[in-house]
Amino acid sequence: MIYLDYNATTPLSPAALEAMRPYLETHFGNPSSVHAAGRAARAAVDDARDRIADLLKVRPNEIVFTSGGTEANNLALLGLARRFSPNGKHLISNRAEHHAVRQTLEHLENREGFEITWLDLSPDGLIDADQLERAIRPDTILVSIMSANNETGVIQPVTEIAACCRDRGVLLHSDMVQAFGKLDLQKQVPPEGRASARPDSLSGNGEKSTSGRSIAEICDAASFAAHKFYGPKGAGFLYLRSGIPIDSIQFGGAHENQRRPGTENVAAIAGMAAAAEEVLRDLPNEEAREVKLRDALWRGIARVFPEAQQNAAGAPRLPNTLNVSFPGFDSETMLIALDLEGVCASSGSACMVGSVVASHVLLAIGLSPERASSAIRFSLGGETTAAGIEKTIAAIERIAQRNRRPRELQPRRSAIV
Repeated sequence: MIYLDYNATTPLSPAALEAMRPYLETHFGNPSSVHAAGRAARAAVDDARDRIADLLKVRPNEIVFTSGGTEANNLALLGLARRFSPNGKHLISNRAEHHAVRQTLEHLENREGFEITWLDLSPDGLIDADQLERAIRPDTILVSIMSANNETGVIQPVTEIAACCRDRGVLLHSDMVQAFGKLDLQKQVPPEGRASARPDSLSGNGEKSTSGRSIAEICDAASFAAHKFYGPKGAGFLYLRSGIPIDSIQFGGAHENQRRPGTENVAAIAGMAAAAEEVLRDLPNEEAREVKLRDALWRGIARVFPEAQQNAAGAPRLPNTLNVSFPGFDSETMLIALDLEGVCASSGSACMVGSVVASHVLLAIGLSPERASSAIRFSLGGETTAAGIEKTIAAIERIAQRNRRPRELQPRRSAIV
């Protein structure tokens, strides 16, 4: 099997598994219990919080553990929108966001009386910071822009977006689920002295979270998911700038400083911290390796399937992500054909269970329904090899040859024969 769907999920790293093992086999206590077993579990949670905070250069109390990226996005958007609604009910985002952001904002718009401004995107999927600045109003309370798109890999100009929001005193949330572990977030931090302090009315104290180049210089809230960076499924976290109040969206306890009730998933949290450390330690070399493999994959596809079209090719992108449309094929046909060849890929987000539909991301950047409906996302990772890329190219060549007809006889949507 050649696995090229790392943006959907990643294999659990050995380091994460080893970190989890004691809390699966021996230390099973509830971290809220006061006895020795509970204290051992609490120590693991606290240690993981400290280590993750250190990676992001933020305070430990700014890390809120969740069940994953979807919950982190929901907590940020619902919790902040509701808490700051007395100041206004205008929110800003764009329609290429992950469903966990887009559908949460649509809920606020349709059910809770909020107004959403959906920003336009360039043909390559980029936000225009000038349009964002024009869209901010006196009643704007929150902007949510993902750092890197899960389908196209497009990296947004977060430095400009952050500066715009800070200058106008508006909170900024970023879905960083796909960016973390693939992109050096420190490079997204504005140079020293460029980032303005958050107004006291929003931060509570106007202080930076920590010295050094911190994620706090980018945004006020950010969402993460462990299984996107070789950690376990069912674990994630929300970074929330110290001093910013948030409404809980669940009830049943005072866990996570009363921001997220429920017994913490101790083993998964321990594994997430270990995976985060490992992926960032290896990032510089892995980033260069994946860029080389990704570009080799595209060159090979262009050679064996000349009609193929690379999507969002003109924008900065994650090193591991390639989105390609295959004219004459629909996404489902191509995915099935690739699967029969032993290649795992995707048509886009893995969160639309069992469905293969035209990508809302590609439609949002102005692609035709036909081109969007023929798109495949290839996402590379730690176990991707040059040999696997060559086999994938050969598989695509066989698929194309099996299904090509004389132009006058070729059906609009080809079938596997």
